[in-house]
Amino acid sequence: MLIIESFNLLSRMAHSGVHKDRGELRIHENSDELGTDLAEYIAELSEASVKERGVFTIAISGGSLIGLMGRLCEAPYNQTVDWAKWYVFWADERVVAKTHADSNYKLAKDGLLSKVPVLPSHVNSINDSVSAEEAADDYEFHVRQLVKTRTINVSDISDCPKFDLILLGMGPDGHVASLFPNHPVLGEKDEWVTFITDSPKSPPERITFTLPVINSASNVFVVVTGESKAEAVHLAIDDAGADCLSLPARLVQPIKGKLVWFLDKQAASKLDGSQFSE
Repeated sequence: MLIIESFNLLSRMAHSGVHKDRGELRIHENSDELGTDLAEYIAELSEASVKERGVFTIAISGGSLIGLMGRLCEAPYNQTVDWAKWYVFWADERVVAKTHADSNYKLAKDGLLSKVPVLPSHVNSINDSVSAEEAADDYEFHVRQLVKTRTINVSDISDCPKFDLILLGMGPDGHVASLFPNHPVLGEKDEWVTFITDSPKSPPERITFTLPVINSASNVFVVVTGESKAEAVHLAIDDAGADCLSLPARLVQPIKGKLVWFLDKQAASKLDGSQFSE
């Protein structure tokens, strides 16, 4: 595995106001190696958070991400992780029934949550019986209640929730969560959870964390595999000019937290090696 720490774009990017630090890259030979590293890192964060705060708050997305988290269901993690202290949330969700094939909840339940002893009361899924707008409002209210009790930590520079870890995938178009290129919700500053009814990717109705919430997390992992996403990885990480600055994945810039990219060789194949040092 190649690990590249905190490569710096300051000299070319300072004029744009974009955060100079694009984080840590962890580049793997294949998805199996990536999954092993991802599980180990999540387990370490869980242990540290439980030791410090007594809980671990993690927000996940859908897609291939859940499969790549599968090592957590295996030894040693199925025994060593303090699953009873996990509080699980969704960084985005499709507004469909929890039993629907498109549901991120169903994907996570089938692939992870049913295989480890997370407490059902700690699994925070959306209300799937209301409209997208109502589901977003309901989910934000629920998150706010858990911030009030400090189950979820609060940012020390805003009123945003400070999740211990937000896990994101990325699409070939550079979308993260359900924040798509050129969509108005990219500019949402006040809401913690918002909704869309016009997703370019089916199903059209979704709820999603907004960028202020994502960027308030203690840790944000972006997990990307496959050659089809290599161009988007390049635009999200390299100094690729003005065209990349509105890419949703480019806008993931934790204010005080840590940003880590988990990539396989194919996804990393178009990165400009001249812009960072090992």
